[in-house]
Amino acid sequence: MKAFSALLLPAAAALAVGISACGSVPVAETAPSPPPAEEPNWPDPTRFEDAIAEFEQQDAEEFPPPGAILAIGSSSMRGWHGTIQRDLGFEEVLGEGRLRFIPRGFGGSFISDVIHYADRIVLPYEPVAILLYEGDNDVTYGIEPEDIAAAYVEFFEMVHEELPDTRIFVLSVKPSPARWDVWPQMQETNELLEDICGQDERLIFIDVATPMLGEDGEPREELYLSDMLHMNEEGYRVWTEAVRPVLGRYIAVPAP
Repeated sequence: MKAFSALLLPAAAALAVGISACGSVPVAETAPSPPPAEEPNWPDPTRFEDAIAEFEQQDAEEFPPPGAILAIGSSSMRGWHGTIQRDLGFEEVLGEGRLRFIPRGFGGSFISDVIHYADRIVLPYEPVAILLYEGDNDVTYGIEPEDIAAAYVEFFEMVHEELPDTRIFVLSVKPSPARWDVWPQMQETNELLEDICGQDERLIFIDVATPMLGEDGEPREELYLSDMLHMNEEGYRVWTEAVRPVLGRYIAVPAP
């Protein structure tokens, strides 16, 4: 997913001040070329084939209307399926004209999986916007932040090639007690994603991480289930408070 530029290292011949005893002129060695960078070791996306087929079955029974907001990502998005329409739909303001969400979270996924299945559970919906959460599992698996960011860019380009007006709201990677040891890499990923989003008005970075940290700078444990990874109702309330105003600002929905 990453393009690498070839490095051309010129070889310079160095002449010695004197001639060696053998009469030869010593020549400096050419600097060795660096080994090719390794491609990130993304897991096999076909492990989600059953989950994607289930979404397609739902679509066959009732296909979502165009112009909705696609909510896609890993288990943190999956856990929001039951209440995201209530939390973010502005039903109390718009009534029947509320924002409509297409929940398509699949637990354990990476951004590479979203790319792999985009032709089946992203592009066909023609969403007016996409709410995206990935990176959590990617970092924990050992994928480097720059590789994660490059994959996000690939996804953005894929979407905008087919749907140039679709906005993509990128949720920051969240902190959690269970994965606190890789928080520095998550922070680096967030910084890269925020910078990328700042270069295109169709990309909006939403910081859901900061309000999940306490005054001591560590995750607020009251926001998580017993596994200290997934969020409870209070955790999703924090996300709602962070996401809802941004959606309202960019999708022209009045605040209640």
